Amino acid sequence: MGSEMVMVDGIPFPPQIATAKPLTLFGHGITDIEIHFLQIKFTAIGVYLEPEVVGHLQQWKGKPGNALAEDDDFFEALISAPVEKFVRVVVIKEIKGSQYGVQLESAVRDRLAADDKYEDEEEAALEKVVEFFQSKYFKKDSVVTYHFPAASPTVEIAFTTEGKEESKITVECANVVEMIKKWYLGGTRGVSPSTISCLANNLSTELSK
Repeated sequence: MGSEMVMVDGIPFPPQIATAKPLTLFGHGITDIEIHFLQIKFTAIGVYLEPEVVGHLQQWKGKPGNALAEDDDFFEALISAPVEKFVRVVVIKEIKGSQYGVQLESAVRDRLAADDKYEDEEEAALEKVVEFFQSKYFKKDSVVTYHFPAASPTVEIAFTTEGKEESKITVECANVVEMIKKWYLGGTRGVSPSTISCLANNLSTELSK
């Protein structure tokens, strides 16, 4: 991959980022909603993964991207693969952080409740996330990142906006961490179908090499 920026709806994403290791941009897309036939775009998303992730997905070798995009087992394997993952979310349309936090909370809580995993620990962890976003204002081009280390079931959530220092929290409740992954990487139930489709196509290409 070259070093040129990948443009996602006019927003530049680096093709690689370095955390503990160099991670590659494997998927990107947007979140949007249609209101009265108008498409309103909220965020642009980039999903960075260790290139080694391909080694954990070999049983899907030869499958076309459109088939993988519909295969929730494939995305389960992607989510559980023991590699570092990093999701970068850039704001397109201004909203209050509290609105974003509530959206994340309800998506994660619904998934946990459906799996009968919503207990006090999960509730406390989700409250911490909502509180983190509560005081933020998502101006255009603000950035939220989710960093999932390979070795521990945690997520570091960071927020940066123009003129302010980065703020971050770490969430250590494994069930909540998994459901946040599923919100962004969860196949047919993910928040951004365009990101899922792009991930499926790019991973299909890598698997066929």
